[in-house]
Amino acid sequence: MKILYIASEAAPFIKTGGLADVAGSFPKALKDNGCDIRVVVPLYSSISHEFRSKMTNIGFFYVELGWRRQYAGVLSYEHEGVTFYFIDNEYYFKRYNTYGELDDHERFIFFSKAATILPKYLYFKPDIIHSNDWHTGLVPLFIKDFARGDGFYKEIKSVFTIHNLKYQGVFSDFILGDVAGLSREYYNEFGLKHYDHINLMKAGIVYSDRLTTVSKTYAQEIKNSYFGEGLENTLRGQEYKLGGIVNGIDYNVYNPLTDKNIVKSYDVNHLSDKVGNKLALQKLYNLPVREDVPVIAMVSRLVAMKGLELVRHILDELLQEDIQFVLLGTGDKEYENMFNHFQVKYPEKVASRIYFNEKESHLAYAGSDMLIMPSMSEPCGLSQLIALRYGTIPIVHEVGGLKDTVIPYNEYTGEGNGFSFANFNAHEFLFIIKKALNLYQYKDKWEKLMIGAMESKHDWDESSKEYMRLYSSLVDK
Repeated sequence: MKILYIASEAAPFIKTGGLADVAGSFPKALKDNGCDIRVVVPLYSSISHEFRSKMTNIGFFYVELGWRRQYAGVLSYEHEGVTFYFIDNEYYFKRYNTYGELDDHERFIFFSKAATILPKYLYFKPDIIHSNDWHTGLVPLFIKDFARGDGFYKEIKSVFTIHNLKYQGVFSDFILGDVAGLSREYYNEFGLKHYDHINLMKAGIVYSDRLTTVSKTYAQEIKNSYFGEGLENTLRGQEYKLGGIVNGIDYNVYNPLTDKNIVKSYDVNHLSDKVGNKLALQKLYNLPVREDVPVIAMVSRLVAMKGLELVRHILDELLQEDIQFVLLGTGDKEYENMFNHFQVKYPEKVASRIYFNEKESHLAYAGSDMLIMPSMSEPCGLSQLIALRYGTIPIVHEVGGLKDTVIPYNEYTGEGNGFSFANFNAHEFLFIIKKALNLYQYKDKWEKLMIGAMESKHDWDESSKEYMRLYSSLVDK
């Protein structure tokens, strides 16, 4: 089966969030399942020279964007057996920011259209074109629009994945013809129209042949107004093709036995070695070096959706306990200032690191005892999957992928791999953390919980097989 996978970012080339991890690891799993899988991403100027110097120049073509005729260079690079294509246009992608530019609509419409044209240019006809989030939301529509006059596209099926419904790509309807070069016939309530604008996320939802999101629970949640971000009616209308497949993580990258980013290697049979990473983390972050104190970590974007208002309400009380708290991440200034405030107030207990560093994040996962994720909404979440892999116990709000992957600890049977709370409530959140801290005092029970966490299986093996079944159901029609 031939698959073209289109994403606005992919690790290890460019990463701002979880989509990059998925686009970097999921295709490898598909290749292992026998797919001819190729990935397309923009050639951002921030992609390192190390990678750019090894890319092969394939050629170029031009993309019509309304009245514009824009250059699209094509470079390729094989990474871990998967071919990546990079769409080059310095006007659109030689920028300081990956996202957040005033002309993001034009940049990513260009990328979507170029990526849809690319397989014809390469003489590579995929069975499936799989696009992701609003940045590539027009791809399913371009496939159908091109197929009206070009037989190359008639049999190609599209899959569109929602990674986070909150970010939708809503722009003036003027760009439909002026940039995308699409007919006004698509501007209606059952097409791109959304409150007198066009919505690129909605385009992917409506025009794809199959629609997925990144956990089964989130696929159900987004059909309701609390999680639906204004698109719940559209999603209910498309639910016949909507399903949820949980993301995985790359077990070669996240492996405490082989990870070069941590200080002390360990596995489920050598859990006592994990403590070496705690001592190294404490030393790195200028906290008292103590083996006995529980370390609670948060590795996160600092935005309201991550449940930071709950953290604000409980942190003073929580820090009355004998614990240490480690924060790694950036985001909204009010939350950056909040965590800096707690570090100043509790210098012996709090380490707030207002940046993101990949190497340090691995040490935080390995060196902590617990990881908190009190998210208001969490389509899938990767942090809890990484924490489980490293035997660090996740404490999560029961939403989206957190509910699907964290099994609450059962004090009677000892089963489970973490802790969870049902209601988005600060006191309930604090209660469940204290419950975890209490269990931490019983080393035999805690070790059993760690084993349950590390034996949880969240690589891409099963999820990739689910996608293969989905792809096959389209191709076999």
